[in-house]
Amino acid sequence: MNPVIFLLLAVLLGVAGQMVMKTGMTQVGALNALNLRALVRMFSNPYVVLGIFCYALSSIVYLVALSRLPLSFAYPMVGLGYVVVVFLSWLILKEPVSPARWVGVLLICGGAFLIGR
Repeated sequence: MNPVIFLLLAVLLGVAGQMVMKTGMTQVGALNALNLRALVRMFSNPYVVLGIFCYALSSIVYLVALSRLPLSFAYPMVGLGYVVVVFLSWLILKEPVSPARWVGVLLICGGAFLIGR
């Protein structure tokens, strides 16, 4: 299988993990301190647990990609996850995204394009 497929899968799993963890933490609520009670609230939320699982699986798939691709190519491509997270945060979570942040997204896309060539 093409190693770039593993890289893209790793990025998408990382994005899924971030989105699901955010959903879970929205349910948990804002934490004022990181103590045992807060940890129990976090890790008893199924979305948080699923998000951590996705993130861990993303790391494993990324290691497979990294075993076959140069780091100077693979690591900058992980930046595409930032682009997808911003877009999905805006689309699904209804988070506001400033024009400056959209410009940043375009710069990341341009950089990934140049590195991928």
